[in-house]
Amino acid sequence: MDSVTKNYLDSPSKKPLDSVTKNSIDITLLGSKRSWITQQGELMSTTYRVQNPATDEIVETFDAATDAEVEGALAKAAAAYREWSARPMSERAEIVARVAALFAERKEELAKIAAEEMGKPISEGIEEAEFSAAIIKYYADNGEEFTKDQSIPTGANGTAVIRRLPIGPLLGIMPWNFPYYQIARFVGPNLVLGNTIVLKDAEICPRSALAVQKIMDDAGIPEGVYNNIFATHDQISTIIADPRIQGVSLTGSERAGSIVGAQAGQHLKKAVLELGGSDPYILLDTDDVKEAAKLAWTTRMYNTGQACNSNKRMIVMEDIYDEFVAELTKLAEAAKAAPADAQGENTYSCLSSRGAAENLHDQIQRAVKEDATLRAGGELADKGAFISPAVITDIPVGSDIYYEEFFGQIGRASC
Repeated sequence: MDSVTKNYLDSPSKKPLDSVTKNSIDITLLGSKRSWITQQGELMSTTYRVQNPATDEIVETFDAATDAEVEGALAKAAAAYREWSARPMSERAEIVARVAALFAERKEELAKIAAEEMGKPISEGIEEAEFSAAIIKYYADNGEEFTKDQSIPTGANGTAVIRRLPIGPLLGIMPWNFPYYQIARFVGPNLVLGNTIVLKDAEICPRSALAVQKIMDDAGIPEGVYNNIFATHDQISTIIADPRIQGVSLTGSERAGSIVGAQAGQHLKKAVLELGGSDPYILLDTDDVKEAAKLAWTTRMYNTGQACNSNKRMIVMEDIYDEFVAELTKLAEAAKAAPADAQGENTYSCLSSRGAAENLHDQIQRAVKEDATLRAGGELADKGAFISPAVITDIPVGSDIYYEEFFGQIGRASC
């Protein structure tokens, strides 16, 4: 275990983890060999598994990669880079375009996998697969234009250009909340550019990870160019340190990002980090308060509230605040739990795991203890990861809970 990880584990801090972004990595890449802290602050097994959040039933488990398998993935990625990056971009783009087509073609299959793994409503899973296809196709269609040499002025004799070139094998550490979109926006531009990929997905999304690998294989991505790996957390540190890896991209919590960023910096690797946030949604005025509240509510409930760019703090002008909150409360009270494959108007799905639901429930209870007002919802089911959508107001500024991200279906309002 590297010193950075050890220092974190020895830290006396008991504050819950900062939550995540677009989102949310399943774990923070830190922890003991037996359990890990998730973005919501819960302890979780390191086992790759399908654990249906609606029932909490473990449907299937997968073996973590051996050290030999990790070495094999690194070796293949390095060897494939030499051949893949040497191909004309037009040839790479043609193959990547087939990846996009398969995402669209298999959208219903992909949606069903995500529904069972992390509770995503089927309709939203289909939308995500379609969006992933559009992102990948965008880079396949425009890669050559985007990477043309860019001439820049120079005071010296001669000419100067900015040139965009591949750099080698990259490590991607992806989250569970958008199991296809997150991969798509990472691999789309990098595959077209000529980089190769080692992809570590969230532990609760192994089937979606394998489905993406199959899409890559079936589209004709050469062996070694895209490598899904069920790596452990100690292995991730090893992969970042490996000289064959030239960069790392992580979507996750601020704390996860600080660790991975430090490890990347220690080994002089490029790093792209998309980290947690608690975005404000400011309503200054409207001719239709009820419609504005409905829009705010449906936006907040998307992906069961598990998105980094969700409107987690609704700040409303005082003269329309009471009516706005009353409408939010009405919408929350009308919501009914339903399975991911039976979603409709005024229904909600489960969170990604029982632990996530318990953590969100704990946050609500702590907010109430700090004199916040729970106006509706927040009821945790006896089994599974269902928690009723809540409306909470008046969280005191200065309280610990005021500064935490609510990663779930919580309408939080203030004026």
